Amino acid sequence: MKFDIKKHIYLILLFILSFTVETAQSQEVTNIHIAATDTVPTYTSDSAVINFLKDAGIPITQNSKLKLLKSGRAKFIDLFEEIRHAKHHIHLEYFNFRNDSIANALFDLLGEKVKEGVEVRALFDAFGNLSNNKPLKKKHIQAIRDKGIEIVKFDPFKFPYINHALHRDHRKIVVIDGKIGYTGGMNIANYYIKGLPEIGDWRDMHIRIEGNAVNELQDIFLAMWNKSTKQHVSGSQYYPLRNDSTFKGNKNVAIVDRIPKKEPRLMRQTYIKSIDAAQDKIQIVNPYFTPIPSIKKAIKRALKRGVEVEIMIPGKSDIPFTPDAAFYTANKLRKKGAKIYVYNGGFHHSKIMMVDSLFCTVGSTNLNSRSLRYDYEVNAFIFDKETTHELNTMFEHDKLDSTLFTKEEYKKRSGWKRFVGWFANLFTPFL
Repeated sequence: MKFDIKKHIYLILLFILSFTVETAQSQEVTNIHIAATDTVPTYTSDSAVINFLKDAGIPITQNSKLKLLKSGRAKFIDLFEEIRHAKHHIHLEYFNFRNDSIANALFDLLGEKVKEGVEVRALFDAFGNLSNNKPLKKKHIQAIRDKGIEIVKFDPFKFPYINHALHRDHRKIVVIDGKIGYTGGMNIANYYIKGLPEIGDWRDMHIRIEGNAVNELQDIFLAMWNKSTKQHVSGSQYYPLRNDSTFKGNKNVAIVDRIPKKEPRLMRQTYIKSIDAAQDKIQIVNPYFTPIPSIKKAIKRALKRGVEVEIMIPGKSDIPFTPDAAFYTANKLRKKGAKIYVYNGGFHHSKIMMVDSLFCTVGSTNLNSRSLRYDYEVNAFIFDKETTHELNTMFEHDKLDSTLFTKEEYKKRSGWKRFVGWFANLFTPFL
């Protein structure tokens, strides 16, 4: 991927301008945490978070089937297979579709489904397309539409550009026939399978969901689609599971959606509640680990309570300066007792967290300002020991490709790199 300095300077300037518009959001909600005491908690961490979400009006669906997709290859094999079996509709919402072999194969397949009478709607973010080194241009979009696919760009850039730097659609959602849903950390690009020369293999996580939790993903997609197109797509045909009592799953899932200006704090509050509820162990994997103050405070509270905190960050990144800022933040938490692992097996782009081996989350949310203060995001919070154990096992396996970030390791970084980390940390409000 060729580094375009002009594009990155332009994006950074947009972020800086956006930050000046929304400085009021820097005041974090801190009154939701569970105070550290010497008494033995009378709750389990999963029940505390479930009760929090119920109070917030978030459904806890109880009949889901789940499948973790731990690589780009696993995701695309599964996704393409289910698309081939689609009968009524296919809905896709992504930050970007990279104009490469995977996207071309996907749109060819979707075009074939249109010929079979299947409705196909695709939504992608204008900013995400701009930040992509192989964007969909007008001629590509027209070629997709010529296949009968409805494809729409969310919030196209128009003058004054500052109005469009905020609140980008960073979600990754697919809904097939209202019965199968996908979400997680992967967009549509072949580097999820092939990797990139400058960062190596691309490590990522997605999840396939069946059951009533798919209704929540469908709600999110249709709301954004109708907002973007001014259409009014709705009806029971998009929700076949609502009246289907025969579907039997056994996983409890909550779909948490971040909607700027409507539910701007819910995602970060759910993360904070999860960390504050932890009693034993927290494991976090996040690619752009420049957490907002309230997340850092929650992690420090957990450490003070004696909770074991393990955080895995990538040694390389697709965004300049982000690793340096992440190392700076990670070192601060290391001093407080967190165990930091630097993943060396490529670029770990997963956005996952596991708590007390009881529940976990998989989604699109980075623990940074962009995700927690500005963008549209979606995460599945999964209250299931089996799924959580599967992610715990993956974390332990990935430790074998990681370096424990000790005081000695930090000292190996040159004075210049440490300065860059400190300097980059100043820009974390819009990284």
